[in-house]
Amino acid sequence: MSTVGSLVYQFFELHLKAEKGLASTSIRSYRDGIRLFLLFLARRNRRPISKLQLIDLSADNVRAFLAHLEAERGNSIRSRNHRLAMLHGFFAYAGGQEPALLPEAERVAAIPRKRTQPAATYYLERDEVERLFNELPRDGRLAIRDKALLMFLYNTGARATEVTGLTVKQLVLTSSPRVNLHGKGDKWRICPLWPETARLLGDMLRVRHPVATPASRVFLSNVGQPLTRFGLYKIVRRHGAGIRIGNGQRPISPHVWRHTTAVHLLESGVDVNVIRAWLGHVSLDTTNRYAEINIRMKQEALEACHVPLASSVGPPRRPVWQSEPKLLEWLAGL
Repeated sequence: MSTVGSLVYQFFELHLKAEKGLASTSIRSYRDGIRLFLLFLARRNRRPISKLQLIDLSADNVRAFLAHLEAERGNSIRSRNHRLAMLHGFFAYAGGQEPALLPEAERVAAIPRKRTQPAATYYLERDEVERLFNELPRDGRLAIRDKALLMFLYNTGARATEVTGLTVKQLVLTSSPRVNLHGKGDKWRICPLWPETARLLGDMLRVRHPVATPASRVFLSNVGQPLTRFGLYKIVRRHGAGIRIGNGQRPISPHVWRHTTAVHLLESGVDVNVIRAWLGHVSLDTTNRYAEINIRMKQEALEACHVPLASSVGPPRRPVWQSEPKLLEWLAGL
């Protein structure tokens, strides 16, 4: 019979890494969630983690763990749902490996996600982007790196991990400049680069010492080491310190630049499917939310269909759209 320890080990080494091939960031997310769950079980059953038994892997304990996350750890509903999704995956695997756990795995699978509002999407207006670039330092050995980094974020909408993991061989800076980004799910996508972005990246790489090789990371820290996610966040927040979003409550993050790219592409009339490919979204639903947050587009739509105020001009007795059968059919299906 399997043990709790062996199931956890197999789940990570055989399932998540070997079979699913998840990225290291996803592995760490699963690791943190499983660790919290095991520590909770150990405290609840008053024995060390090494002494946990299969009987402890129950749906009742999962429900108690989720309640603990909200009531005692102060986790949001979104964080609670994230932990639940992780446990759904773990119990589904455990039930397939150990038949004795199958009834509990089915009960865990039946635990629903809590409904919650979609996460707010923050982005920069065009005048804020222009002001931020105008205020960037122009002198110093890191000035060109920081400008190239922010221009790359705005140009590509790349994720933080895609930026920190970027190597020189992924760049094409000559004719038709572009970058080959390595994103979620081990997927690659090509993103075009503006001439200005390509020029800044080329200038940055030409003055680097030692000379960059194809395997070198594109963006380095102050001490010449590959830039980390933490370092990327520091640079973005430092240069965006004068701009606050979310009613002035939130600083700018790399993901805000990603949202900004998506919204500005949408404003420019780029098709949503092109934006989906540009950002590397698996689901079109992820991209569609950007169409819901652009207040200027909503305002323009409102002004285009407002009711005339002049009393002499009233709505026609039979609206024009009622004479279009296909349009009527579409409206009826909404």
